[in-house]
Amino acid sequence: MTKVFDAAEVAKHNTPESCWVILYGKVYDVTSFIYDHPGGAKIILKLAGKDATEDYDPVHPPGTLEENLKPEQLLGTVNPDTLPKVQAEPAAQQQEGPPPMESLLNMDDIEEVATKTVSNKAWAYYYSASDDKISKRFNTEVYRSILLRPRVFIDCTKCDLDTTVLGNKLGMPIYVSPAAMARLAHPAGEAGIAEACRDFGGMQIISHNSSMTPEQIVKNAAPGQTFGWQIYVQIDRKKSKASLARINKIPEIKFVVLTLDAPVPGKREDDERRNTVGASAPVPSATVAADKAGEGGPNQGGGGVGRQLFAGTDPSLNWRETLPWLAKHTHLPIVLKGLQTHEDAYIASLHTPQVKGIILSNHGGRAMDTAPPAVHTLMEIRKYCPEVFDKLEVLVDGGIRRGTDVVKALCLGARAVGVGRPALWGLGAGGAEGVKRTLQILSDETKTAMRLLGVERVEDLGPQHINTRLVEQQIYDGPSGLEPLRSVFRSKL
Repeated sequence: MTKVFDAAEVAKHNTPESCWVILYGKVYDVTSFIYDHPGGAKIILKLAGKDATEDYDPVHPPGTLEENLKPEQLLGTVNPDTLPKVQAEPAAQQQEGPPPMESLLNMDDIEEVATKTVSNKAWAYYYSASDDKISKRFNTEVYRSILLRPRVFIDCTKCDLDTTVLGNKLGMPIYVSPAAMARLAHPAGEAGIAEACRDFGGMQIISHNSSMTPEQIVKNAAPGQTFGWQIYVQIDRKKSKASLARINKIPEIKFVVLTLDAPVPGKREDDERRNTVGASAPVPSATVAADKAGEGGPNQGGGGVGRQLFAGTDPSLNWRETLPWLAKHTHLPIVLKGLQTHEDAYIASLHTPQVKGIILSNHGGRAMDTAPPAVHTLMEIRKYCPEVFDKLEVLVDGGIRRGTDVVKALCLGARAVGVGRPALWGLGAGGAEGVKRTLQILSDETKTAMRLLGVERVEDLGPQHINTRLVEQQIYDGPSGLEPLRSVFRSKL
């Protein structure tokens, strides 16, 4: 017979020596798992002795408990009558429902609604960027310095957004970048994003830190709908091998994206400032123990959602060892994400056909502050090693807020343009319908810009349609550094 515990009894087990938590009405002894937790010990200790369901559920895919805990660690259930009563929100503070999605006209409107809707924890994780958020802001601002060159007296009746990425047909050159923890924004989560992409023939790259399983995300995919899967290689390579073996069996996932721009987490102060889970615990000993834990001991975690997600990520990846290892464990095409210089783009081009594409990205300004925007890297490649565009498919992300931004990136040679935060804000504003509205706005604006340029097809966009003189003065102007790279990497290859 299943044992039933009072919440007061569970609350006594709130130390590293005896750590119990309540999840979905069940009581678990997680003492032996504390220091194996990928997000670190601190976050578990702050929830020790408490009902952790509200914090756990939005950020863990189904099956996580079964994968990490032994059956005997399930101790029983909790008497729901003994749990602390949740106080109803005062009527004056209750939020109204979201406005009609069609009334939202741009990304700013959608973000404003989502900010009022999602939790403080979700807002802080999505909004945050490193240090002073200079790169985050500049990702968007740089597009304002590129001018478009409209042509006239051209039949603009037709406009076709169809394109291909790695041989996969897409209905638009806009894709959803890997965006973690989507269920923090809305219960529909990553599956809601997939539903929206299905309606537009859009591509979605599934985050390594998704809050749903990849099988759940692709479950209702349309025939031919395209997904990629992001991997952060773990220090424990067995976990990464198992993940790749799982992904290899999902036919909807067409390629693997190896993320390189965040080998260590950036300092995201908005996220860290709002990481107050457990601070008001009725029995504070676990919180005190976590705060006093020495830095030299086992991984303590903490520091916001973003920093917790990076726990366990291998910082030692390199060209010589990692790519052969990855190719050994997947038959899928490999795309490298997070390149920020022409030198690294050139090195990637030397690793074809193993590497099929690259994504120019500074992690949404969430890794190194003052790192260059993708536009700068695009222009660097055009300046120093334009042959990269012939050898690899080049994608970009970061700072996209308008269809004109999409068009400018395509004119500079990008194959497709990714959006991360806009998809999450859309989800927060209205679930799957909010993401659809996000993609609809960007799609419509992209078509309008192409028509005003006199361009019917995506592949016809080029440098002749833009004026980049204002940005050119900001582009790296030192030595190319390519000759040493040619000799080093070609000899190894």
